[in-house]
Amino acid sequence: MTSLAFRHREPELMDDPDLDPTLHHQALAGLRRVQWISGTASSIWKPIRRLAEELPHKTVRVLDVACGGGDLAVALAQRARATGLSVEVKGCDISQTALEHSTSSAAAKKVDVHFFQADAISTPLPCEEYDVIYCSLFLHHLDEDDAVKLLASMKAAAKHMVVISDLIRSRLGYALTWWGLRLLTRSRICHVDGPLSVRAAFTPLEMLELTARAELNGATLTRHWPERCLLTWSRS
Repeated sequence: MTSLAFRHREPELMDDPDLDPTLHHQALAGLRRVQWISGTASSIWKPIRRLAEELPHKTVRVLDVACGGGDLAVALAQRARATGLSVEVKGCDISQTALEHSTSSAAAKKVDVHFFQADAISTPLPCEEYDVIYCSLFLHHLDEDDAVKLLASMKAAAKHMVVISDLIRSRLGYALTWWGLRLLTRSRICHVDGPLSVRAAFTPLEMLELTARAELNGATLTRHWPERCLLTWSRS
């Protein structure tokens, strides 16, 4: 197995703006299965639900940064509807193909989620517009300086909370990703990108070091199956 002692980033196929849209959609469909089986939506929904319950007379506005296929945003909107909580979810991504996929997914599930194009690294996030800003499986795509820049931008823009869900770089995570993707999807893009993502991911200690650099003081980090971490920061 490749060494995971140090972080190693390589270009991923899905990050190629010239990737064939059909292959891109297939990969996004494969990632939907991965997100479902990993329970990512449930782990992100828990802190959002707590906040919505603490603010019963307010619509809690949520932004999914680098939303990809929009599966998490749609799943959160479904949970909000099922619980009767007033939560409004939006998503942004740099990829037009991903946005088309997300919009179709929201329409198919009959939930009101708006998606829009944005580059979260080069453009500051809109301040004071969202109560919760989260991202999933995005931080590992960035170098350390850009990761800190994103975290600081999310902190500055979020009224109440920042939530980060991502992979953990570990031998178990690598093995689970390699085998799991081959069981869950036929997408060659996923088969190639998944192990690359684990190699590019941060360890929990490295994640906490990034949050310290971004001055997310008091952030908490918990581990979740299958080798995921959830970082949550709340404004005092």
